[in-house]
Amino acid sequence: MIRLLRDAVLVLVGLVLLLAVAGATYQSIATRAEARRSPEIGRMIDVGGYRLKISCTGQGSPTVVLEAGLSDVSVEWKHVQPEIARFSRVCSYDRAGYGGSDPGPMPRTSARIAHELHALLQHAGEAPPYLLVGSSFGGYSVRVFNGEYPDQVVGIVLADATQEDQYELLPAAWGRIYESMLNRYKKQARWAPFFVDLGVARLTLRLEGDVGDDSYLILQSKYLQARASELEMIKTSAQQARAAGHIADKPLVVLTGGKNSDPILSSGLSKQDFDDFHRIWVDELQARLAHLSTKGKQTIVPDSGHDIPNDRPDAVVNAVRDLCMTTSPRVP
Repeated sequence: MIRLLRDAVLVLVGLVLLLAVAGATYQSIATRAEARRSPEIGRMIDVGGYRLKISCTGQGSPTVVLEAGLSDVSVEWKHVQPEIARFSRVCSYDRAGYGGSDPGPMPRTSARIAHELHALLQHAGEAPPYLLVGSSFGGYSVRVFNGEYPDQVVGIVLADATQEDQYELLPAAWGRIYESMLNRYKKQARWAPFFVDLGVARLTLRLEGDVGDDSYLILQSKYLQARASELEMIKTSAQQARAAGHIADKPLVVLTGGKNSDPILSSGLSKQDFDDFHRIWVDELQARLAHLSTKGKQTIVPDSGHDIPNDRPDAVVNAVRDLCMTTSPRVP
């Protein structure tokens, strides 16, 4: 009996190991196949022992630098970057851990992100002056960048960017949604070596018909771990953005999504809380961002939700063009 039990355990262990090897092989082959079908354009640049992926196109000055939101890899700018490249130099990149970039030091705060971005631009030979564009969470990071390197920044565009007072002003029910999302992201990061690296997440998504050619950019342990750290440290990043101070008299455009249609919020908030969230976001938080500069201007984009770079890329392009014309009259 003992021998039979031992043999059964050995068979079970062997099957588990075989499944693990098969899953890891499936994940590796599928990732390489997707990368061949939908390659991420850019260069890998060392920023001090690890590399970040950056893609720069177009010619002219200032150099427009695109900083994506939480969870967003550089493909977020696929409708924006080609249009800006028609009239200026423009760079998008993957933050450490995201997309094609190597994982970077933890924790992932806006201060660390801003320093890495500055090193990336320097080592890639992308010279200032810079015009910064920050979407959602990326708004904190470009504000910190401006605070650290003010002489190199000539203007900022914030696309429905986060604002540091939101944690006190938004409805309490929104805070519960944030905590739930944080717990989910941390759990996904903790189990990523099993679910992602062994192909379980990919197989699940494939069975649900939800795997695209660029899924390989996010079906990675390093991505889930970086994303979880960014969200866990977001209140620290908010305080770093506050400490960066005002933007003085630099041109600033605050693009605000006017469409009250976020499915996560609408499913998790009462109608009253949902309406209060939208009102506070648009009328209070976004207006406070515009007041960071004496040349700040808020523009409501009525037919866009939070994701303006995808909902209304033309709004981002037009805002960038206007600021480029202010700093470089040669821009068409």
